[in-house]
Amino acid sequence: MNILIEPILTEKSARLAETEQHYAFKVMKEANKIQIRAAIEERYPDVTVKEVRTMIVRGKRRRQMTKKGVVEGRVAGYKKAIVTLRSGEIDLYEAV
Repeated sequence: MNILIEPILTEKSARLAETEQHYAFKVMKEANKIQIRAAIEERYPDVTVKEVRTMIVRGKRRRQMTKKGVVEGRVAGYKKAIVTLRSGEIDLYEAV
């Protein structure tokens, strides 16, 4: 079972990675902090995790105007984990 879905690559997450060693990942909703820590340390072997913080990001409502009228929908929600490292560094752009 793959706990880590994908890294979150935004300007804010890049700034946090450079300055404070915080990295953000989308993870499975059923995953807990212990499983996330183990998955990070397994995927990136030269990294030691200091702390894991998690949050549920709610899906947003979206509207789109089309010729046939208004189409409404939702963007799916997800669970986000912010991982603080004790030692090592993660290069998130190597797989992009």
